[in-house]
Amino acid sequence: MRRHVWAGLAENPALPVEAVDRLVARPELSMELAGRVGLTERQVEVLAGRGVVEARGLAASGLLTVERVDPSRQPVAALGLLWAGLAPAAWACTLLERPELRAELAACPVLPAEVSRRLAGDADPAVPIALAGATTDPEIAALLAAHPSEHIRAELGFNEATPSAVLADLINDRPPLAGCDVCARHAVPWVHPPDCPDRDCTLPGGAACDGSHQYARHGILQAVLGHPAAPVADVLRHLDTPSPLLRAQLARRTDLPASAYAALAVGPESWAREELAGNAAIREELIRRLAADRSDEVRRSVARNPQVPLDVLDQVCGVVRQLPPRIAAATRAELDALATAANPELRRVTALHRDLPAPVRDLLADDPVAKVAAAVAPHPGLDEGQLRAMHRRHGRAVAAGIAANPDATPAVLAELVRGDHNVATLRALATHPAADGPTLTACLRDTRARRNAASHPALPLDRLRSLLEDADPVTVQRAAANPALPVADLLRLMPPGQPSRGR
Repeated sequence: MRRHVWAGLAENPALPVEAVDRLVARPELSMELAGRVGLTERQVEVLAGRGVVEARGLAASGLLTVERVDPSRQPVAALGLLWAGLAPAAWACTLLERPELRAELAACPVLPAEVSRRLAGDADPAVPIALAGATTDPEIAALLAAHPSEHIRAELGFNEATPSAVLADLINDRPPLAGCDVCARHAVPWVHPPDCPDRDCTLPGGAACDGSHQYARHGILQAVLGHPAAPVADVLRHLDTPSPLLRAQLARRTDLPASAYAALAVGPESWAREELAGNAAIREELIRRLAADRSDEVRRSVARNPQVPLDVLDQVCGVVRQLPPRIAAATRAELDALATAANPELRRVTALHRDLPAPVRDLLADDPVAKVAAAVAPHPGLDEGQLRAMHRRHGRAVAAGIAANPDATPAVLAELVRGDHNVATLRALATHPAADGPTLTACLRDTRARRNAASHPALPLDRLRSLLEDADPVTVQRAAANPALPVADLLRLMPPGQPSRGR
């Protein structure tokens, strides 16, 4: 558990600068330390050399600068700056001579063309795969689309910058895929058995090849068919696919004709209908049809569709727990009508809106149905009298919502733990800025609430110190990161050893 204490100390802004060196000497704390402010130049240099993630974070925060990095001597730091777009492109040529960094280099979105071409032909497959997922150069994308690896072609399909012409080639198998992982290992036809006896086999379940590399092609199409830049004419050639995964990708698109959406709505599987139901491009007739679907997931997607008519939302709102986009965009007149709707579920989802006009908010706060009041309870602007009245009327059903209200006073929060409450209430209280010591102490009974309370500046010091010995490592780390700990405590918790003199 000491490691979690030290990780918390590395994040603690109250730790004296001179004590940070002892933590910098421990490589396992580099990620936490890289997020600190006020690091010395030497500390930045050491941490930036530990890993690309650390270097990227330091570059983004402005602590790591081009002026202080020599790419030939500090390649990891240089790569972090290149990733952040802060280094000269010429540095990529220097880093290319570091084989151990080529996969990370290839993942940089902007590289000189000559560097990208060399990375595209690298013998390590991880390098061109990373390049395919990151390149923004159309010529490099076209080069990779002809690569014999199915994984590189699929990664191109996921890349948002891949141009339409290249996506069309991937959809239409141009040039034809010459092989795949399956036929490279087994004589075809071959299907991966569900009880594969080969313990060293790395092929996924369902992998198969009959000479057409159908499993590999399916993986490429799954990556490409949902890409917004994929040409519609090429995409529609797969409208009759029996694959639920590919149909779901098609159903996500917003540029298909109405007849295509109608075809995708038909089928035994629900995946395509789930995607379709939330698609803002489908017509009202289809929205209404999907609202009557037997699947809760499909109806939930209908409720999330920003174009759903309010009368349809009335039918499906019982299956949603988050604010529907249609209500988020409702006019004042619509909100007035929604707040007085006969269906309490419709009033409940309206109450999830966090920018309601005051009269609508207050009307929902007085709602006789507990779940409606619970939904509006976190809304800013409710005064202490309203929150207390809600609690008297509905008890524990609204307690968690009141605990999440940013305007709740310490007295109101204290009442919540004295009354009947559940763990959701404790978890909300533990993060409330106005919670006082006794209230936070009551939150320590629940593991998740205890984690949040460990970060709270108002937690009594004796309780905070006890959390440093908690059985939960997350709680321990958060307690050690709490700046309310006295500096003497922080120094006592430090790892042994002398301050680091660098690497």
